[in-house]
Amino acid sequence: MRLPRPRLAFVRWLWMLPLFLFWRFPVLLVWTWPRRGALAAFRGVRWVLLVVWGWLRAQGRALRASPRQFYLSVGRKRDWTLAKVAYLQEESGKWRALFSTVKAPYSFLRMMGLSPQMAVGLLAVGGTASGGVIVNETILQDRSFKNGDAGVYAAPLDTPSAALEEMLAFRKENKNDNTLRIVLGVVPVREIKIENVSVGTVYTGGSIPSSAHTSASGTAATSTAILIGGTVISGGTSTYLEVGEMLLEKSRCSYLYFDNTTAHTINVVGNASDGQSINQTPGTSRMRAIGGGHHQADAMVTSGGSYDRIHIDAPTTAINGKIGKLTLSNLYTEGGACVFDRLKIGTLTIELNEVGIADGFSTKEFKIHQSVTAANWSVTDNVEVSIGVPSETLTNN
Repeated sequence: MRLPRPRLAFVRWLWMLPLFLFWRFPVLLVWTWPRRGALAAFRGVRWVLLVVWGWLRAQGRALRASPRQFYLSVGRKRDWTLAKVAYLQEESGKWRALFSTVKAPYSFLRMMGLSPQMAVGLLAVGGTASGGVIVNETILQDRSFKNGDAGVYAAPLDTPSAALEEMLAFRKENKNDNTLRIVLGVVPVREIKIENVSVGTVYTGGSIPSSAHTSASGTAATSTAILIGGTVISGGTSTYLEVGEMLLEKSRCSYLYFDNTTAHTINVVGNASDGQSINQTPGTSRMRAIGGGHHQADAMVTSGGSYDRIHIDAPTTAINGKIGKLTLSNLYTEGGACVFDRLKIGTLTIELNEVGIADGFSTKEFKIHQSVTAANWSVTDNVEVSIGVPSETLTNN
């Protein structure tokens, strides 16, 4: 089979022929083989090869006849291809800019310190969300610790544990439960940081769930807005929270109790309370740091949010929870006590907090019990002043 020699007028058409044949060849082969036999399929393949060979020869002749024209032709096709690539890149950039613009207001409001639900409320209706909207109902994404959402978290996971929430009846029997709880197990956590939050009845619609706490040898609390420590396990081995460094600062509590805690160094500085009892009991606790190597969990950090309660514990028998650094800053609470019980700490700092319910200095709202011991104590500039309960905010944001 001899094909006619292609003319230069057909060069542009022949440029697209290889792509056409490459696309159609598998269909041609599959269609020909069962219908006309192997010989017909072989002839079809031979025809394709001859056409391609003819196209290559035509390009060679075009190059030999006029190198400049051939170069210009190749350049035009190059420019056409690059123009399409540039167009696609420009369109992609426009879509990215659109998505960034859509999410920018929410990101900006969160950067300015607003809680997730307040940011959503401002974007959705031009004002703050109503009291019925709580922090864990953020519509933009799933609940997470980083975003300040309530839930039961198995440290160090950033999303709530469905199994723990079901086992602990979170959102099952207590549909309005808005507790932030962290359950610690065998995996040490490098850092837990909670700051700029409102807890308990300090916000409209807030409530304290049933959370009475009885210390083994300290101060009983009828209800707890903050409960952090180990767990007394009936029929098992009770647990502690082991913390390398702990900081409680710039927070507001109706009552503040520390019980059953051993530390190497305790600093109690600049606290104001409506009655205080600070027992500086000497101890022999060692310096402490929490490590975990490659498998140690990363930090759990959240800023902003409204909760009915914050609870960090180690509820599994004989397994102490371990935290490298625990920071609690600007916790604004009301309706229950801030209780810290069953802790083993390297350095504990309690500074610039306000405690009280304005019932006189004879009752001690701020207590560091005799069960708290330390090898080194620094207690300075703590004063007794009349401090009342916090004023209720307008919304839960």
